[in-house]
Amino acid sequence: MAMSNETLPNPGRPLDLTGKVAVVTGSGRGLGLAYATALAAAGAAVVVNDLDADVAAAAAAALTAAGGRAVAVAAAVGTAEAAQALVDGAVDAFGRIDVMVTNAGILRDKVLWKMTDEDFDAVVTTHLRGTFTCARAAAVRMREQGDGGRLIVVGSPAGQRGNFGQTNYAAAKAGIAAMVRTWSMELGRAGITVNAVVPIAATAMTETIPAFAPYVEAMRRGAPLPDFLRKGEGFGTAEDCAALIPFLASDAARGVTGQCIGIGGDKLALWSHPQEVAVAYADGGWSPEAIAATWTTGVGREPQSVGIPAPAVPGGAQ
Repeated sequence: MAMSNETLPNPGRPLDLTGKVAVVTGSGRGLGLAYATALAAAGAAVVVNDLDADVAAAAAAALTAAGGRAVAVAAAVGTAEAAQALVDGAVDAFGRIDVMVTNAGILRDKVLWKMTDEDFDAVVTTHLRGTFTCARAAAVRMREQGDGGRLIVVGSPAGQRGNFGQTNYAAAKAGIAAMVRTWSMELGRAGITVNAVVPIAATAMTETIPAFAPYVEAMRRGAPLPDFLRKGEGFGTAEDCAALIPFLASDAARGVTGQCIGIGGDKLALWSHPQEVAVAYADGGWSPEAIAATWTTGVGREPQSVGIPAPAVPGGAQ
């Protein structure tokens, strides 16, 4: 059932994650820190992770000072050893792990003919392999504990639709979406749900987009983002995106799994899974000539679009 443009009330009923333990990769700053803060505010104990030990320690200290429970584990996400260190950090500090949020990421943007092997491998290692190793380590421990768990991975519109100059990033994020669907089937019997968050927020990764830049700068000076961004583009703050994480970590989402869920600004959305949108049949099978003769009037009549739509900035918007 379509729910686009529907505005729903906030029930104002807080979700209680007391007793839950979460790991959030790449949570020293930005979206990851917002995710960790939201989980801590809901009562979860949090393992903060960052490549920079000082950044991770400062974030954990801030969560603790605000009344939460947090420890820091510095590690470069990607290897099995780093993933195990994060799970061990949760178990050593808090006795268990209930939630793994795989947020850590980097960018190495270049068009195809200029992208090096190193550019490709660095992004795929952090995003795709990092998600795999962290999810695997968490799933092993959760299955041993025997009372379920939550894998919350981070996708991107680029992984859903592609994006110019982001071969490595888009491929990794598309792979993450595919892993979500696979893992939701594999881990269902263990009571472990698996979902992807597809966030859109004012971060270091998005603030360089020319259409967004002046509004992000104005926001930093205290001005609110306009409705055409918050609603039309689903673009807001990191804190706007963070609301989805405690929900998916909670008992309220026990039946939600295998989904890619978008959030940003005032917008919450469910992304579709890839599926056939047009089919045709030929008795005895297809020849190249038959495909060519019918393509434009048959299955190819309405080709699918690609890329992230450009922001629709209204004339004179402030």
